[in-house]
Amino acid sequence: MTLMFGGFGGVGSPPTIISAILAEGIRDMHLIGNDTGFPEIGIGSLITNERVSSIITSHIGSNPNAGRLLHEGKLQIEFCPQGTLAERIRAGGVGLAGVLTDVGIDTIVEEKKQTVVLEGRRYLVETALTAEVAIVYAKKADPFGNLVFDKSARNMNPHVAMAGTITIAEVEEIVTLGSLDPDEIVTPGVFVDYVVPSEGVNWKWAWE
Repeated sequence: MTLMFGGFGGVGSPPTIISAILAEGIRDMHLIGNDTGFPEIGIGSLITNERVSSIITSHIGSNPNAGRLLHEGKLQIEFCPQGTLAERIRAGGVGLAGVLTDVGIDTIVEEKKQTVVLEGRRYLVETALTAEVAIVYAKKADPFGNLVFDKSARNMNPHVAMAGTITIAEVEEIVTLGSLDPDEIVTPGVFVDYVVPSEGVNWKWAWE
């Protein structure tokens, strides 16, 4: 299956969901996300335990296990410039087929990719990215799945939440309906299918 995840170096990645994936023994996943975390932090634990077949990502430098598995032929990696990756995910979430960018022109990024000329400039055609399941991390949610993020932990999460056929949000606190200020909601609940509490954080079910 294809799994898309939020987070940047582990910050903003859903630790409880990732731990559950490890515990269930799920493997042969195809991942899409900003990076490979650290060896035991964020999505990195799935990489380290060799549960991942391939990943589309912007960098792997903080997880030496990803580089080792790449050289051993156990992990396929498609590198994508960070801004382009974010835009491909956003495009998938809003239903676009792809985006045009001049980032990577005349480099190895251009290999095997379609190019177009628009108003005299050449662009790469970067396809949109979606996933069967998207997992995100938020500070607060209500039972409808409206999400509020905490500062920089927001990072890739709003785009990822939109790009999954099924989106699961792990949250620090589940609050009652109507208690969220509409202006602080970043991801509307229409994009979220499941809300689960993060372990180790004080929370109460909204209906208790």
